[in-house]
Amino acid sequence: MTTALRTLAVFVSALSLSACQKADDAVFGQRVHAYLMAHPEVVREAAEKLAETERTAAFKASTDAIGKYRNQLERDPRDFVANPDGKITVVEFFDYRCGYCKLAAPQVVTLIEQNPDVRFVFKEFPIFGEVSDTAAKVALTRSAKTKGVQLYKALMAEKALDDAALDRHLAEVGIDAAAARKDAQHPLIERQILDTHALAEALKIDGTPAFIVGDTMIPGADIPALRAAIAAARAKARPAESHS
Repeated sequence: MTTALRTLAVFVSALSLSACQKADDAVFGQRVHAYLMAHPEVVREAAEKLAETERTAAFKASTDAIGKYRNQLERDPRDFVANPDGKITVVEFFDYRCGYCKLAAPQVVTLIEQNPDVRFVFKEFPIFGEVSDTAAKVALTRSAKTKGVQLYKALMAEKALDDAALDRHLAEVGIDAAAARKDAQHPLIERQILDTHALAEALKIDGTPAFIVGDTMIPGADIPALRAAIAAARAKARPAESHS
C-alpha cells in the first residue's frame, strides 16, 4: 500500500473511532470528502490500485479458463493447423472482415513460414455478418483446408470482402467455389462455428484478433506481444527438452 493510501486508511479509521456514539454519516462523509479534495493524489492512487487488482483478477480468470479448455483450443481435429508437427502452439480467433486481423495477417503468415516449430491453430470466429459467416464456413470445408494458409492470406488481403470477392479468391487458389459453398452448408460445419463461439465466450473473447500461447492471451493485433509469448514458450520448453 502506498503512503497516500495508508494515510487515508488511518484517517478514515480515526474518524470512525473518534467517539463511542454512532458516527453521523453526513459529517463523516464531509470530512472524508474534504480530505480527498485536499489530497487528490489519493483518488488517483486508489484508481490505479483498483485497475491493477482488476487486471490481476482478469489474468487469473483467463489463465484458469485457458487451462480448462486447453484441448478444445489446441487439439480440435476439425480446425485447420499450419505446421502441425510444431512443439509450440499458437491459437488465433479471427474474422476475415476484421480490419485488425487483416493488419496482423501478413506477419502471421511470415511467422508460420519462418517458424516451423510453431503449430498455428486457426479458429474461425465470424462476428462481422453474413459474408464473414460464409467465408468461415467455406474455409472449414475439406477442399479449402488443403489451401489453408494460401486461402487465409488471399482473403485477408482483400480490403472489401464480399460474396464475389470470396468466389474469386477461391477460384484463384484452385477451389471450386460452387462446390465449396455447397459443402459449407453441412450441419457439422455450423456446429463447429457454434462451438468456437461458445469457446470464445468461455474465454471472455469478444473481439478479433485474439491470440493464445500457452497460458497467455494476447488481445488485438499485438504482434510484438505474440512474438514475445512465443519466445517465452520456447525458453520454457528448453529445460524440459534437456532433461528428456
